[in-house]
Amino acid sequence: RGDVFIGLPSSGLHTNGYSLVRRIFGLDDDPSPLHKMESDLGTSLGEALLAPHAPYYSTVKPVLSMIKGMSHITGGGLYNNIPRALPKGLGARVNLSSWDVPAIFNIIQHSGNVERDEMFRVFNMGLGMVLICAPEQAGPILQKTPKAWVVGEVVEANADNRVILN
Repeated sequence: RGDVFIGLPSSGLHTNGYSLVRRIFGLDDDPSPLHKMESDLGTSLGEALLAPHAPYYSTVKPVLSMIKGMSHITGGGLYNNIPRALPKGLGARVNLSSWDVPAIFNIIQHSGNVERDEMFRVFNMGLGMVLICAPEQAGPILQKTPKAWVVGEVVEANADNRVILN
């Protein structure tokens, strides 16, 4: 309890949520919407959906000795991945205002009328990796990982609600 979550940005969807995206955008339709330019993205829908997965090794390697755990935010989003890195009885309080959700996720949510919780259950929402550290390690980790930011803290939690988004 009291440990800090430090977030690393994602470069897009990575490898998750494509079945939902396919249904929302009718990617099997002819003509395909993949070539449509999206002003919010500054690119086509297809280019945004196919953004290469961000590699985290080089970012995390310099701080491995300072962290207690980490969670790669893959399929299952924040709700299913963060609890895997925590002991029973502990959960996460995540401050949603600590980062801007990338435009691609907003477009998906609005185009498919997808509920907020479902978005955070399926996608990484711009948070590709979460590092867990003692509060006194947060500053040094942030200095060594300039694109990182504090996203929340470890809290007591019951088995039914291990991730609190606020």
